[in-house]
Amino acid sequence: MHRESALRKPTHCTANTVTMDNAQPNNPLHGITLEQIVVRLEAHYGWEGLASRIRINCFKSDPSVKSSLKFLRKTPWARDKVEHLYISTFTD
Repeated sequence: MHRESALRKPTHCTANTVTMDNAQPNNPLHGITLEQIVVRLEAHYGWEGLASRIRINCFKSDPSVKSSLKFLRKTPWARDKVEHLYISTFTD
């Protein structure tokens, strides 16, 4: 019986600790939430400017941060476009 219990895997695991400095050094969006992205882009371009750059209804028809976040979280292709616009606007 002792031999059998020695072969069992432990019931708990410890996670490796990763520091924020080296977690994702090449990701310009690391640490930035989708809400922060939308808020900053809206402040920079306005809803009309966003709608002209990315043709999605959440920026055209009664736009708000809340409705935009709901749509972008469900629609990966639109989120990719918003993230790309953010990177091209605010990095480099």
